[in-house]
Amino acid sequence: MAGSRIAHATLKGPSVVKEIVIGITLGLCAGGLWKMHHWNEQRKVRAFYDMLEKGEISVVAEE
Repeated sequence: MAGSRIAHATLKGPSVVKEIVIGITLGLCAGGLWKMHHWNEQRKVRAFYDMLEKGEISVVAEE
């Protein structure tokens, strides 16, 4: 009894170089976004302390 042959797509293993390149790219993108977030937070803190030194704001609540 001969069955009909079905053509299947051959599965290839993962490409190591491709995986490394994708990992490095994603890591650099995520690291860049994280660094930009920290620069933004640092800018906010620096602006807060500058305003505090100039007397424009106070951390003591007025009564």
